[in-house]
Amino acid sequence: MLTPALGTRLRALLEAMDADVALALSDLGLRDYRTRYSAYIRAVTAGPLPIREIAERLGVTHSAASQTVAEMQQRGLLQTRAGDDARQRLVDLTDKARSLLPAIDAEWESTEAAAAALDAELPYSLSALIDDLAAALERRRFRDRIAEASQRVVADPSLRAVLGGER
Repeated sequence: MLTPALGTRLRALLEAMDADVALALSDLGLRDYRTRYSAYIRAVTAGPLPIREIAERLGVTHSAASQTVAEMQQRGLLQTRAGDDARQRLVDLTDKARSLLPAIDAEWESTEAAAAALDAELPYSLSALIDDLAAALERRRFRDRIAEASQRVVADPSLRAVLGGER
């Protein structure tokens, strides 16, 4: 039997957890709502922020944040207006999003508590594992690790050269 690749296994776990969060949100009446929206809404709860700052707070690219903000605008959850600089757009909650905050906060707090309970159940904290993995990949990209490993495990010199970055 072929063991699924690491990326496949990680994606499957993330998708299963995300689907369960979506079910909890649906149970609260948020049916046409993506799980990632909650982080964006919580980021601007205290007041308008530029997309750049939202991206930094959430650890996503400016492009990803901009796309999600645009999607949330279409759904009536966020609104934008010009900032002090004409190039800057400030993102703020709509009244619709503010009315959903009690449900969003209830799900968020429940999910955080469930994640803490899961961490306690595991022999190695999932949160610590994610932080350690991110730090290791920050020190050395996975692509560089693949190149090094290819020099040990790939028999064909021409393939080893390509994987090793010697095109």
